[in-house]
Amino acid sequence: MLMRVSDRPGLQIPLFCVFLVIYGLTVAGNVGIITLTSVDAQLQTPMYFFLRHLAIINLGNSTVIAPKMLVNFLATKKTISYYGCAAQLGGFLVFIMAEIFMLAAMAYDRYVAICNPLLYTVVVSPQTCLLLASLTYLYSLTTALTVSSCVFSVSYCSSNVINHFYCDNVPLLALSCSETYNPETAVFTFSGTNLFFSIIIVLTSYFNIALAILRMRSSEGRWKAFSTCASHMMAVTVFYGTLLFMYLQPRTNHSLDTNKMASVFYTLVIPMLNPLIYSLRNKDVKDALKRFLDNPCHSLKIV
Repeated sequence: MLMRVSDRPGLQIPLFCVFLVIYGLTVAGNVGIITLTSVDAQLQTPMYFFLRHLAIINLGNSTVIAPKMLVNFLATKKTISYYGCAAQLGGFLVFIMAEIFMLAAMAYDRYVAICNPLLYTVVVSPQTCLLLASLTYLYSLTTALTVSSCVFSVSYCSSNVINHFYCDNVPLLALSCSETYNPETAVFTFSGTNLFFSIIIVLTSYFNIALAILRMRSSEGRWKAFSTCASHMMAVTVFYGTLLFMYLQPRTNHSLDTNKMASVFYTLVIPMLNPLIYSLRNKDVKDALKRFLDNPCHSLKIV
């Protein structure tokens, strides 16, 4: 049994409408980014390669959670099968881990572009981009399988009511009637380690970017360099801030109701916001959208 976002009966239909709109915007925005970065000749660069994969990840993350959540707003009996729950947890972990390291790869891309522009095409080659993306997905899948196996290795025999609107490791482990020290340690270790290393990559990249920008003599050059990474900085701040709040706290300090609100933010709101952040602040994406809308057939031919 899955709980709703809110238990107030009068809010179920309004919340269904709100989250249906959010999910619709998420699908439209991320499919739009995927399409534009795939078909427009001027967006065939490493920066937009990583942006395309971030959009794929955002779309996947939202799709793992939103459809079941929307059904539960209207359903009388809000159930999910045991194996369905395991699949949902696994899918959620794959996309969350992938987003963590895709954002780190995007930070590294911006670091090379601003700090070593003459070596950019050599260092961030198409082969390097494919390798980073492949390693991101492979590591995410491995981590998801490991953590999911740990969570579902314990016995569940006391209650079948999950205090969440999707299957997450913390509310699942709270239902266990056996020792949960090992799976909790595994969850905390993987979460902490992955966040630590990805944040180190992001902070190191942006520290060097900031130094490079400060050394520039031209104010126009400084502004141009800053504008190329402003959208990514905004997305990173929102995503990592929410994730740190969620997972790097002991189980005794967890408030499941507070975690529900944080989960809504990074599983549904952030995937909707990212296409807006990257398109509204990005002249290349806006120009590509205009070209595509003006002549979609020509856009498809030029790639």
